[in-house]
Amino acid sequence: MATFVLIPGMCHGGWSFGELTEQLRADGHRVHPVTLTGISERSHLLHSTVNLETHIQDVTGVLAAEDIQDAVLVGHSYGGMVITAVADRMPERVDSLAYLDAVVPANGDSCWALVSDQERRWYLDVVENGYGVRPLPFFDARATPHPLASLLQPLQLTSDLAHIRRRVYVYAAGWDGESPFTPFYHRLRADPAWTTYALDSRHNLMRDAPKDLLKILREVVEPH
Repeated sequence: MATFVLIPGMCHGGWSFGELTEQLRADGHRVHPVTLTGISERSHLLHSTVNLETHIQDVTGVLAAEDIQDAVLVGHSYGGMVITAVADRMPERVDSLAYLDAVVPANGDSCWALVSDQERRWYLDVVENGYGVRPLPFFDARATPHPLASLLQPLQLTSDLAHIRRRVYVYAAGWDGESPFTPFYHRLRADPAWTTYALDSRHNLMRDAPKDLLKILREVVEPH
């Protein structure tokens, strides 16, 4: 059995993995859906200094406290920034990485640098205190502002993650209009070190393609 650590995208908490968490646990896996600092039930912790490093520490703290040795890190959207960094910081505790329609950063990248101008315009729609980016109107009603500094801070990496047993990218091909994640998918599907999938789904794969996503994550933990 595997241990999954699930990292949500912008403005979302661990609740966004609710159905997936139940299904993976029913398979017998350990599952830790994480809510990052400043969001959802942790929104009272949102302040100007909550950044990408804070979110990385959220997850490395879970791996250490729960004594997780062979984590399958799953990152949706912005969560790709976090799981990349955690695998770099704690290589001995990470077995596989699964990016769900997510950014895949290199050393020195920020989320701001990796997305389209349309996404950047959204990032500039901040709440009154300037600390957080407003959820988009079509998000789940439980969505809360996302820490702006986490999108601007460049990521510092020390390795190329070649030590990771499996790296998987799941692309949502059903966007209305241009997807900001298409360049990642096109690059990675040509890389033999990656396994890529394209699902006929909108960005929220956990909600819109739950059966396909569950099948893929089951395959991630199979012997390779």
